[in-house]
Amino acid sequence: MRVLLVRLSALGDVVHTWPLAVELRRRVPGLELTWVVEEPLRALVEGHPAVDHVVTVATRRWRRRPTGTRTRREIGSLRRRLRTLEPELCLDPQGTSKSALVTWLSAAPRRAGLARPWRRELLPGLAYTGTLAVEPGDPHVVRTNLQFLRALGTKAPDAPTAPDGRWLLSRADAVRPAGLEVPYAVILPGTGRAFKIIPAEILGGVARGLAGHVGRVVVAWGPGEEARAREVAGEGGPAVEVAPPTSLLELTALLGEARIVVGGDTGPVHLSASLGIPTVAVHMATSAARNRPLGSRVAVVDTTRGVASARTGRARVRPGPPPDAGRILEAAHGLLVTGS
Repeated sequence: MRVLLVRLSALGDVVHTWPLAVELRRRVPGLELTWVVEEPLRALVEGHPAVDHVVTVATRRWRRRPTGTRTRREIGSLRRRLRTLEPELCLDPQGTSKSALVTWLSAAPRRAGLARPWRRELLPGLAYTGTLAVEPGDPHVVRTNLQFLRALGTKAPDAPTAPDGRWLLSRADAVRPAGLEVPYAVILPGTGRAFKIIPAEILGGVARGLAGHVGRVVVAWGPGEEARAREVAGEGGPAVEVAPPTSLLELTALLGEARIVVGGDTGPVHLSASLGIPTVAVHMATSAARNRPLGSRVAVVDTTRGVASARTGRARVRPGPPPDAGRILEAAHGLLVTGS
């Protein structure tokens, strides 16, 4: 069976969709699975043991010049590529206008998305031939993604499955950043949204505390986050350094050698947890029940004041105050001491 999986972005959402790909591979005999993803995130999908083909898009560039010649040419090329694949079923767990455009362009005879309110936007429903309501139970987004198994006539699991990103480590070894000697801890100060940001002085205190346990602390950063990383390092003291610029695979290599990783509700935190690295995730404005990293070596510091429900699919809850550095360090210390 030829299935097209449309999860374009973002980093953490792609990680949270891996278990769906794995279950599709396990349950569907003769599956040919194609994943459509944004070009910068290709490394998170290409080479995945459950994925046969990868198709990339550049929707951010297309939005900047929606009527430009290059945009029209690339969308036309995408349409031809998708129809050459002749998917029998297209699954869109993202539920946004850009993912729905890809779903519609596929011309698959069956196109499934989430029903409202679990789907983010209203208009994507026009691209689907059928929608799925999320069954009552655990509100975690991984379990929500696994509901798409029902589109193939098979039961969705009652609980979410932890994403496994260890397949990435062999590829990341080839691009490991030079000059970083183990052991070290990693602080991740950036997030995709301002309301998730942990104050630099708090992360600086965490970095000082981790340096006492581990010896060295590296502050990793992505596009637009270097100034904040330097602020955290300045608060942390001489044992704290700013990581060099990293590609996605270089970041994977950096996280994969860490003794422990600390950050907010951000994609690299979910990536770290999927690699089996002890990971502390701080939730201040998004539901830990829905968005927390999964795995046996994860601790969550949750200051939110709301409760997620599987009946809404919403990540935002009533925000709480930033936790103090001591509370984060207590969670980190628990992981370091137990080794779990």
